[in-house]
Amino acid sequence: MDATSEPMIRLDGVGKRYDDGTVAVHELELDVPAGETVVLVGPSGCGKSTTLKMVNRLIEPTSGRILLQGEDVTHGDPVKLRRRMGYVIQQTGLFPHQTVATNVATVPRLLGWDRGKVSARVDELLELVGLDPARFAKRYPHQLSGGQRQRVGVARALAADPPVLLMDEPFGAVDPIVRDRLQAEFVRLQREVRKTVLFVTHDLDEAVRMGDRIAVFAEGGHLQQYDAPPRILGAPATDFVKQFVGADRGLKRLSVTSIDVADLEHPPVVHRADRLTAATSELRSIGAPWAVVLDEDERLSGWIAADDTGADTVAARARRMEAWVPVGTSLKGAFSEMLQHDAGWVAVLDGERYLGVLTPTTLHEALRRSVESDLQGVDPEAVELDTVSSA
Repeated sequence: MDATSEPMIRLDGVGKRYDDGTVAVHELELDVPAGETVVLVGPSGCGKSTTLKMVNRLIEPTSGRILLQGEDVTHGDPVKLRRRMGYVIQQTGLFPHQTVATNVATVPRLLGWDRGKVSARVDELLELVGLDPARFAKRYPHQLSGGQRQRVGVARALAADPPVLLMDEPFGAVDPIVRDRLQAEFVRLQREVRKTVLFVTHDLDEAVRMGDRIAVFAEGGHLQQYDAPPRILGAPATDFVKQFVGADRGLKRLSVTSIDVADLEHPPVVHRADRLTAATSELRSIGAPWAVVLDEDERLSGWIAADDTGADTVAARARRMEAWVPVGTSLKGAFSEMLQHDAGWVAVLDGERYLGVLTPTTLHEALRRSVESDLQGVDPEAVELDTVSSA
């Protein structure tokens, strides 16, 4: 965040101490930039949900200030405050005896919107979350699947176009497959609406996937680290964070490290119209076991092996390229393609244009370079990796 910009939410020394002396949150200092998703993560009882509920004052803080767009809302009208924030919980909290449309329209109706504006907003939001208004607007919550109810819950939270969206374990009550789809759908949705989101989860993988920044809490509501996902995984600030992210944090890091053009290898290239015998002879002469095949427009067409024979042109022997990904895909996505197709490399494309290939070796180097860039505080391109010499 730009040091001169005002955060959407600022928690200034916010704490919660109960009458029995239990400290749920300890003097929390946290700035949430506008338009970002900040994920609060940590073990059970660490104060992450309490923090979320203090932001909209479902739980009143015992110390500190809560600022929304620079305005101290700590002691104002909590009902008016909540109407400025969308709120999504694990079980959606839909009204069971109201239709989907009526549920989504709850806050706009409370704000006095006219009927036509409300109806148009309901249709717009149902489309946005992937539910056809013609099919779903008149249904009741019990007629929906768990994933569909969660989508309606998100639509309701967005109905009055609030600047802030609070989400408390929103996908925790659905099965893993639906949860994965909901996470992907929310990431897509956030790219469109760019709300300021505070998101609570106990699942680090979900935090890494969803968050622009992650706040890691320990017991007693102590903030341990507040950083971008790659730095949480690559440079844990405390022993607690290191233990929390786990020994497999390098694998988790694959999902937040994108393929860069500088990571790619450039094997020999031949074209579909080339003579096969000439192409394979050249490959053998340079000791290359295979080559990428491109068409006349430099688009990926497949590959051939150096020992291919028996055809006039490369096109007659070109094998289909099954393993490919767009540039900017995560290293995890590229690795998954390799495994799915039992491939030793994956082609990387920019639209239809071929850029190069990623191999297990270059994938590992890209991951190491990303981690070292955080540890050294430099750009990945500036990192020099030590390699084991074969000499």
